[in-house]
This record gives sequence, C-alpha cells and structure tokens, in this order.
Amino acid sequence: MQSGVIYAAQPYGLGLNETLMPQYLKELGYATHGIGKWHLGFFKVAYTPSKRGFDSFFGYWTGKEDYWDHSSSAPGGGWGLDFHNNTENVFTEWGMYSTDLFTTVAIDIIQSHDASKPLYLYLPYQAVHSANKIQPLQAPEKLINKFKNIEDERRRIYAAMVTALDDAVGKIRDVLEAKGLYSNSVIVFTTDNGGPAAGMDKNMASNFPLRGLKATLWEGGVRGAAFVHSPLLESKGRVSLDLMHVTDWLPTLYALAGGSASKLRNVDGYNVWDTLSSGKSSPRQELLHNIHPSGGEAAMRYGQWKILVNAGKAWNGWYPPPGYEQSNLSNRTLKNAVVTCGDPPSTAPDCSKSSGPCLFDIEQDPCEYVNLASQHEDLVQKLLAKLEEYRNSSVPPRNKHMDPRANPKYHGGAWVPWHDLP
Repeated sequence: MQSGVIYAAQPYGLGLNETLMPQYLKELGYATHGIGKWHLGFFKVAYTPSKRGFDSFFGYWTGKEDYWDHSSSAPGGGWGLDFHNNTENVFTEWGMYSTDLFTTVAIDIIQSHDASKPLYLYLPYQAVHSANKIQPLQAPEKLINKFKNIEDERRRIYAAMVTALDDAVGKIRDVLEAKGLYSNSVIVFTTDNGGPAAGMDKNMASNFPLRGLKATLWEGGVRGAAFVHSPLLESKGRVSLDLMHVTDWLPTLYALAGGSASKLRNVDGYNVWDTLSSGKSSPRQELLHNIHPSGGEAAMRYGQWKILVNAGKAWNGWYPPPGYEQSNLSNRTLKNAVVTCGDPPSTAPDCSKSSGPCLFDIEQDPCEYVNLASQHEDLVQKLLAKLEEYRNSSVPPRNKHMDPRANPKYHGGAWVPWHDLP
C-alpha cells in the first residue's frame, strides 16, 4: 500500500488477510463505529469498512469529495456520489457540511451507546483535505467571515475549515463527559502526513519551517502533528519528541484496552503507552519512512539521525504561508512544540541520485539545512545497509490500472463495489 493512493476506479484495497484494530477490539467486547473517510478500497463489498470490523460506518470510501454534495471525481473520468451508511448509498444529505454532519453522527452514537460496554470510535474527518478540483477548499460562510483579517482568500477559507474541525473536536469531548464516558476515555488526534502546502492540491496548508510537504520524504511530509488527551495520562501538559510510527497505535491501544500482545499477529508496532502517558523513552529506535519502488527514493530514522536517498526535485523547499513574518514565531510559546530554525540556506542540500545520500541530525536540525553525510561515512553505510534490508523484505505494491467499469454513470450515479455486480 506504500506506492501512491487508491484512486476511485482502481480495483484493489488493503488485503483481507490483514486484521484491523476494530476487529481486534471486537474480540475484547468493544462496540466499533467508523465515521468519515475510509480510502482503503471498496471495489468489492468485502473491502468496505462495515465488513472490516466496524459495527457501523457512515462516510465516504474514496480519498476526497465535495464537502457539501458528497460527490467524488476520479482521475481518468467518472464523477458520482460517494456517501454511504454501511453499504447503502446516501443521497439525502446534500447541502450538509461534512465536518458538521460527521460530528452529529458521532454524537448520536456516543449518546445512544450502552455505557456498560467499551466503545471504539474511529472518526477520520474529511477536514482539512482538498475537495474536488473545481472548489478544493470549502467552509461555511459564517466561519470564513471570522477571518477577514487574512488577506489571501484561500488561506482564509482554510482557516475556517480548521476552525470547523476544532469546534467539532470540542463537541465530541463535551458529549463524552456528559455521557459519563470521559474519565475512562483516550482521545487521539493525529494527521497521516504533512500538509499540501504552497498550493499543492490547490490547498493552503503550511508545514513551515519544516522542509517539503505531503507526498515527500522531507520532515514537512512525514512529521505528523498530533495530541493525546486523556484523564488516564500520568504526566499531562507535555510535549513529546520521541519516535513513534503509525504502526504503534495498534499495539498501544490494544494493550490499553486490555488485550494481550501475544494475540497480535505479525505487527511492526510497539506499545508506546508508557512513552505517551509518563514520558518514558520510546521503545522505538528506528522507523522506515518509505521506499518507493520506482526511482528508489527512500528515507528512514535511526535515533536522532535521518538518511534520505534518491530524493526527487519537486516540492523540496521551505514554503511559508502567505503573509508570514519571522516575528510570528516569537509569540508562540507552547514549550518545545514549535520548531524554530534560522533562514534556509542559500543552497539547499541535494539528496538526489546524482548527489548521493543525505544524513541529517533531526534533533539539532529539524529543518534539514545541513547534510552531515561526509562527516559520518560509517553511519551512512550502516543506514544504507538497513534500507537495503527493508527493500529486500518488501512485497510488490498492490496498485492496479483504472477500471472503466467503476464509473458511477453505470451505477445510478454513485461509487459502488462494482466488482460484485453482475
């Protein structure tokens, strides 16, 4: 699944041989509900979320859609509704802003939940992802009007999209407390990649001062902004810079829910609850960012070090948001959560195939200004060997060619599991 994303008309998905978190948690007696984005395949019903461990799912199956009419366009042609209640198409929510609608559904689930049973709620909001290309940034007018001080129109809409998401998270927290569930809940809020800055996908995110953006292996593409909020945390109000990877969520939350690590099958993650809760050192000392099969671009972390090889030339700079002034950073004082670096170098380190590997000390140089490869040749060789071990154990990507039979015009104007149709 590491090579690009699943486009709507591509007939593949996350393998049915994989056991997902809701499936593991159901074994522990949890009610499991998904709301929002899926994007792990739907060409057959068996790949849809309500068949992968969720008692219910309300949302969309593709990678993006319109926030208001809930339609999704696809590369190579095809445009149709992508909104589903379990496996049923939902045509009745036209005009309902998705961030608000998903919050309403989540609140209904929490309020009707049997409090004697544990609850797993997976709520991947659409915000603040780009919608379809015609109008990629969308938000309610009343929220956009709150940011008249932002001159750039797209950045103004983006700020409104973030505000809608912020408000939604607050409402979820409040209803958990009103239901009496809050004291024994853990809220994880996380992104899955860096933002599409500098107009990528016609979006207006910002990763500055980190280098690069979404779909790159620079820190702006791979470092995720996240928080964990819970009365169960032993050490609160703390910023953690320990290494953690997306694969760590399963063993961490499964163990917290009372599961035994011996039940987990063939996982790469670590239980990092002690790191999150009390600040103990992370058991994770290295992580692979990615290895692209075509072109060989790859990166990994090893302690404080990051190696990057065969980097592409696109989107490899530092991209401040419109209206940015360096003095803005001095007013942000959230302990060490703010990344501060000097001005970018006049000549950026080139980590391309022709220039050779780059080695960065991410703890001291999070903005990837200084290539230290020539000063640590033995370490570079060690990390190149580790990358080769990962490469040799990798499996071929699942990507498939577009299937014209998926086009919604053949299925009542909606995206459906077309491989199951006669």
